[in-house]
Amino acid sequence: MKINKAYKFRLYPNNEQIILINKTIGSARFIYNYCLNKKIELYQNTGKTLSCYDCIKDIRNLYDEYPWLKEIDSCSLRCALFDLDNAYTKFFREKKGFPRFKSKHNEKETYRTNYITSEYKGNVYGNIKINLETNTIKLPKLKEVSIKGYRNLNKLEGRIINATVSKESDRYYVSVIVEQEITEEKVKPTSIVGIDLGIKNQLITSNGETYENNKVTEKYASRLIKLQRRLSKKARGSNNYNKAKQKISTLYRKIRNTRKHIVHQITSKLTETNDIIISEDLNIKHMIQETNFSKSIVDVTWGEIIRQLDYKAKWKGKYYLKINRYYESSQICSRCGYKNVETKNLNLRSWECIECGIKHDRDINAAENILFEGICKYGKEVLGKLI
Repeated sequence: MKINKAYKFRLYPNNEQIILINKTIGSARFIYNYCLNKKIELYQNTGKTLSCYDCIKDIRNLYDEYPWLKEIDSCSLRCALFDLDNAYTKFFREKKGFPRFKSKHNEKETYRTNYITSEYKGNVYGNIKINLETNTIKLPKLKEVSIKGYRNLNKLEGRIINATVSKESDRYYVSVIVEQEITEEKVKPTSIVGIDLGIKNQLITSNGETYENNKVTEKYASRLIKLQRRLSKKARGSNNYNKAKQKISTLYRKIRNTRKHIVHQITSKLTETNDIIISEDLNIKHMIQETNFSKSIVDVTWGEIIRQLDYKAKWKGKYYLKINRYYESSQICSRCGYKNVETKNLNLRSWECIECGIKHDRDINAAENILFEGICKYGKEVLGKLI
């Protein structure tokens, strides 16, 4: 089975390369907004729209009007238009939000370029090349740029598909997508675990193992408030304003990276020690909008945990299953099946079953019920394949 794997490196461009990266980001943003505006106007006037390839053909005409577009990688402009076309497709087919104009004041700005090869006198040349021995990456127009990351790797296995250069506050990164071949053989299951995603504890397993909520946002809340107060007193657009804003962006980046590091540790351990992992299929977006715990839900990063468990299980030939989100895992006694409606009160952290007398921890009991429900689902899937 072929998979696309991303490798993210820290970029260390020189001053000339920084200028060119910023120009490329700005040009990709410009072409995206220009064609989005053109699509909207054409649809309002005629009821028709432009295809992606019509927009790409129009780039050549823009070179005369905007000659600075010639200075940057032309592939990055086409990729911006592919992104616009993809956003339009999601809007009409999947009922996603209508594409919005890009702003240069975003905390994170990116541009993407595709890997292109050519052959000359029997030699194959590519526009993207990574050398992990010298810690450099060759990118279109930028030539060689110093990178850091993945100290245990000597080279990237597989075929490079594209590279995305991103700017986050005062730092630059490059994410390289590589197509790799992995074995499709599934492991023979010998261990299984059910997990309950929570707020007090970030994750609880049916084995009784708990992963505490580190409350990363709360940890840096006072520092963030101070920086935001300082920013509010600066004149918008001034150098001091930009410096204060950059400090806030740096702190937000630290919070994001801390969350990701914690989640990677949890999901790696779960997928290494278990062959089948079962969780609930939560509607996280709806829960963030409708509940009073939206900040806490964002901080425990349930969505990222589910996403990582899904792809890591596939890579390792293991199983990740999700049960029905409406299954009443917290209300049912995992020993006798008695349903206790009083557990709808979230403040009730433990309860005793009046039928069998077992005292339950709310979260561990829920994880055990998720485990049993997942075993039934796995059994039905296996039986269905045999029939």
